[in-house]
Amino acid sequence: MTAHHPSFSPASLGFVRVAVVSPDLRVADVDFNVRAMIAAIQQAAAQGCRLILFPELSITGYSCGDLFYQALLLDHARRALTPLAEAAALNDVAVVVGLPLVVTGRLYNCAALLAGGRIVGITAKTYLPTSNEFYEERWFTPGPLADVDSVDIDGETAPFGVDLLFAAENLPGCVLGMEICEDLWAVSPPSGDKALAGATILLNGSASNELLGKKIYRRELVQQQAARCLAAYLYAGAGANESTTDTVWAGHSLITENGAILAETERFHFETVMAVADVDVQRLVHERLHNSTFSASRTACSFRTVPFTLPGEWSAGAETTLLRPQLSRTPFVPADAERRAEHCQEIFSIQSTGLAKRLKHTGVRTVAIGISGGLDSTLALLVTVKAFDRLSLPRQGIVAITMPGFGTTDRTRGNALHLMEALGVTTRTIAIVEAVRGHFRDIGHDEDVHDVTYENAQARERTQILMDVANQIGGLVVGTGDLSELALGWATYNGDHMSMYHVNAGVPKTLVRYLVEWTAGAEFSGETASVLHDICATPITPELLPLSASGALEQKTEDTIGPYELHDFFLYQTVRFQFPPAKVFVLARQAFAGEYDAATILRWLEVFYRRFFSQQFKRSAMPDGPKVGSVALSPRGDWRMPSDASSALWLAEVTALQRSAPAT
Repeated sequence: MTAHHPSFSPASLGFVRVAVVSPDLRVADVDFNVRAMIAAIQQAAAQGCRLILFPELSITGYSCGDLFYQALLLDHARRALTPLAEAAALNDVAVVVGLPLVVTGRLYNCAALLAGGRIVGITAKTYLPTSNEFYEERWFTPGPLADVDSVDIDGETAPFGVDLLFAAENLPGCVLGMEICEDLWAVSPPSGDKALAGATILLNGSASNELLGKKIYRRELVQQQAARCLAAYLYAGAGANESTTDTVWAGHSLITENGAILAETERFHFETVMAVADVDVQRLVHERLHNSTFSASRTACSFRTVPFTLPGEWSAGAETTLLRPQLSRTPFVPADAERRAEHCQEIFSIQSTGLAKRLKHTGVRTVAIGISGGLDSTLALLVTVKAFDRLSLPRQGIVAITMPGFGTTDRTRGNALHLMEALGVTTRTIAIVEAVRGHFRDIGHDEDVHDVTYENAQARERTQILMDVANQIGGLVVGTGDLSELALGWATYNGDHMSMYHVNAGVPKTLVRYLVEWTAGAEFSGETASVLHDICATPITPELLPLSASGALEQKTEDTIGPYELHDFFLYQTVRFQFPPAKVFVLARQAFAGEYDAATILRWLEVFYRRFFSQQFKRSAMPDGPKVGSVALSPRGDWRMPSDASSALWLAEVTALQRSAPAT
């Protein structure tokens, strides 16, 4: 059998580059407007766009008023579709333009999809505004009143109506649904039904005028509709050249995806302005599969699906930067400091409330917790202190135990003791070296062999101590491991993997440090805050291997399993969006450009998939713990994966990437 060498172009991974345009325009000057739109088509095509949206009635201008009764204007508008379709074909793009169109003696406000040199279909506006300045019912007929389902344009028959969807045969999941301006402002926009019928990219050519505060309302309206429909929503607003008499237009255009703004134009320009972005259709399809509310919803409307070929394609070997400005190296950590602080407060409250409920339910007034002086156990201790304070329980009921072993440094041990003292919890120090040595003798293990047995014996000894002390004090054990460690299986089974409540189970490693830093300023002060700052500056290590002759740390976690910022990025894309390795790699290359080269990213991506699959058995037996975000790995609901699933498909794709990706 011949091995399949896949093509990993952005298009093959579900991305489609789109543009929304507010073109230069002269009201009622069809020839000028067509030239301006063709120039914009060329400009957008040069940027790699495959789909371009123009505003409402863009061929004539929206503010023509009673000129819409003029047969000369209407005839030129209809005939303008031919050169625009030819320009779309010549530039290898699909274009949506607005025009007034006479059909069976009635005038409709329409949007036409042009691709491959032909008119793919024409949608008519459903809701017509009747305010004093926009009395559209004076000229136009509502689309649902049309009594035909096709129109003849210069000898070419095109589908016509409000019930059209356009499915791209060459891009799985890419289905277009069009509505026009006021349709979005309706109580039940047509785009909602079109989304339920399968449309993933919704297009709205609009002529919404500008008023004080309307920009914010319009932006929020578009964002909310995109989020509600789990779709991309493209909105092209008529520009400043429409302005006349008592009304001003500004050219506000947006590209949104599931509630997030990908790109937006500046307003109040007389020249052509556009916004360009890459829409992720594959992501939208996954969101719908994952959303039970969407799956259970149905539309009462019936639609005709018109197949077409979406023009344009990135070449398979092209290095194309994705135009997705929200792409972050740390998807679990908001970049905005104010928003990050809000997230930290919310997460800390969720963690402490979850533990407080467990204590309240069981009637337990004491807990045992192991404190290493590292980030995870520090956060767990702070959460525990907060839970005790919320229940008005004395902090002395928190028995915090530091258990120095072969690799414990003075810095981490000192920080652990200082923190426990500053917080006013009960402090115990129980060294494990001699107990572990006795265990080595019992099982016949050479202490000089620093293998997995050597390391895990220490982790299990510490867990045994915690469990026994919990029995001794009539309490429970609070776990300290985090979400990233669960994903990679970086925990000793029935060692630090086990507890009676796992407060950090939903918090990834990249977020733990920010949470601890946040508590140092928001929840604690003085000596406690000073210790917390030093803990945040300490290298991440399990401290299971002996120190050097000078007492220096010899073991750093990220040297072994790779950078946590990469693994958390991989985890987010893999679990939150179910993206395949090729897409995770493409996104990582863009997010970490200048930080890691392709070979390094692929090296750790392979490690991620190997460990993520092979270590599921640990997650299948993980204790309870609070879910704090959209990515969680609890086997009781959030991540139901068989412990014995094969990673062959995913590793094969990584191998193909390693063979084809550039070295740097």
